[in-house]
Amino acid sequence: MQAKQRVVVGLSGGVDSAVTAYLLKQQGHEVVGIFMKNWEDDDDSEYCSSNIDFIDAASVADVLGIEIEHVNFAADYKDRVFAEFLREYQAGRTPNPDVLCNAEIKFKAFLDHAMRLGAQKIATGHYARVREQGGAFQLLKGLDPSKDQSYFLHRLNQAQLSKTLFPVGELHKTEVRRIAQEIGLPNAKKKDSTGICFIGERPFREFLERYLSKEPGPIKDERGRTIGQHQGLSFYTLGQRQGLGIGGIKAKGAQRGGGEHAPWFVARKDLEKNILWVVQGHDHPWLLSRALEAADASWVAGTPPAPGACTAKTRYRQQDAQATLAPGEVGEFSLAFAEPQWAVTPGQSAVVYAGEVCLGGGVIRAGTPALAT
Repeated sequence: MQAKQRVVVGLSGGVDSAVTAYLLKQQGHEVVGIFMKNWEDDDDSEYCSSNIDFIDAASVADVLGIEIEHVNFAADYKDRVFAEFLREYQAGRTPNPDVLCNAEIKFKAFLDHAMRLGAQKIATGHYARVREQGGAFQLLKGLDPSKDQSYFLHRLNQAQLSKTLFPVGELHKTEVRRIAQEIGLPNAKKKDSTGICFIGERPFREFLERYLSKEPGPIKDERGRTIGQHQGLSFYTLGQRQGLGIGGIKAKGAQRGGGEHAPWFVARKDLEKNILWVVQGHDHPWLLSRALEAADASWVAGTPPAPGACTAKTRYRQQDAQATLAPGEVGEFSLAFAEPQWAVTPGQSAVVYAGEVCLGGGVIRAGTPALAT
């Protein structure tokens, strides 16, 4: 039987964190809710809905009979997450702010705040699990494979995991929705939020244009022909298909990986010459990588795993890929894949697994093309 503890739950206004709070209360814990406000700029717009989310979170707290506190982490978020997000985009990479937000805000600023409130543990509505083994803490995948969020949590360390509970990680999403409806939660049918909290559902490029300067340049195909103009390399990501402005252009003759009507994809960014390289066809060799280099490594155990066979993800909604892990310089590693991986993107996270255990990962610096060109 688990000892009763004071647990501070991050209530987002969504159904997962609401059911998290309910489950902990059912287990007899003293539960306190905290709503985190992480973004203030244009928060009154149609895209950022934190006011609505807070009303939903407060309604949940009311139904469950728990206290809720509204805490503003917007300054921390701007310094620790958003500034880094812009730096990475400016450097031509595609960062993952959710990974950074978990490491810097939810499991640092929020955790510190919760401890000041006398919490023994914090809890969030993430689909992941924590297992203690021989005094060490492991981060495990959530039991619902379609919802597992361990990818976004891979930078958590031993101290953070030792203080964290993920109750819905033991459940499937359908079960979470069922519980929410059964106990009459006001947000039982609320749709899952998508996108980055500070961007919401708004057009991504439109948002970035407020913060990054435009440096137009040529879009070239694999034969070196200029077939369009880009708005600035920061606004494009590898594998991107929409918004290239070259949809009507067809190359003469069949290209590798697709015929003359095949769609165009961003394949490379030449920062030095300000060229955006595009190819036709989803499976074009330029879009495939057989290996990658990663830096800024963070390992859950506190030390790098042994080199050798593992599985890895280079993007969130991806099947685990068989790979071989090799150490590099301090904080660096490389992965060689059994099968070439599609659109391995600098700035995104390469996350390493041993079965259901998330070992940690790092930031992709470069992929190695499947075919030399």
